[in-house]
Amino acid sequence: MIGSKVTVSKRNTLTGHNDCVYTLERSQFPNVFFSGAGDGMVVSWDLDDPEKGQLIAKLPNSIYGLHYMIEQNLLLVGHNYDGIHVIDLEDKKELGSLNMTKAAIFDIKSSGSHAYIGDASGALSKMDVNSLRVHKTVKESEVSLRTIAINEYTNELAAGYSDNLIRVFEKSDLSLKHVIEGHTNSVFSLQYSPDGQLLLSAGRDAHIKAWDVKAGYLNLRDIAAHMYAINNIDYSPDGKHFVTCSMDKSIKVWDSHTFKLLKVIDKARHAGHGTSVNKLLWSSHQDLLVSASDDRAISIWNLEFT
Repeated sequence: MIGSKVTVSKRNTLTGHNDCVYTLERSQFPNVFFSGAGDGMVVSWDLDDPEKGQLIAKLPNSIYGLHYMIEQNLLLVGHNYDGIHVIDLEDKKELGSLNMTKAAIFDIKSSGSHAYIGDASGALSKMDVNSLRVHKTVKESEVSLRTIAINEYTNELAAGYSDNLIRVFEKSDLSLKHVIEGHTNSVFSLQYSPDGQLLLSAGRDAHIKAWDVKAGYLNLRDIAAHMYAINNIDYSPDGKHFVTCSMDKSIKVWDSHTFKLLKVIDKARHAGHGTSVNKLLWSSHQDLLVSASDDRAISIWNLEFT
């Protein structure tokens, strides 16, 4: 089968953060990405010159949520216990901040001029970035909202919670459309397929589940994928593969059509991370895969499919 053999090589290890690296985010340029960590630093990295990270912001507390809005060229930083900071990347300055919650902000996504923010109180908020005003907040759970995914084809927003449930909202007014049961522990990562037809979910129960969007989120797959909690899922730029990373220190590469496991990237075989892998970013720049870990390092991987 074409594309079933994967050759992995580590291209770079980026160091500079002084604490666990929790999040990675794309920019308007395929070769540039951002990282956020427990040291409160937001750093910009260039895959063409990876040794030189550029400090974008330094905040007092951990950063879990980081989101780039391409049309506005703004970077939204979810600052633990201090709300949202909006950074203009053109002028490299903070445009403003909104102290909207004292809870930790776990995820931020956007559509148009609106940002959608999930926090540790269980709240989902819709914010107008231009006015820095929260238009609506819904709280369907009393426990943490850990992850958000937006489906632009169906105008839906999926949110994963620490009560083991996935809730799907109408994006425009945050009205609740579906409550999806299936996971036996916290849901840490959600990712819609590039065509919007599938929702992948994963979390503390170490299972990947695939849901059919058109069939009202019918469960299609349930895979015991890792030994410990799955922290993140990301699709390849062409949508043919996806990757997962885990508290078990490994990264796994999957075929997105057959859900076959193609490769395990770990410390023993590939000089991988020595602790929990928290976030993945599969760049369209030379198809490079970026991973971030509790070991304070960011690794750049070259994956070749034959």
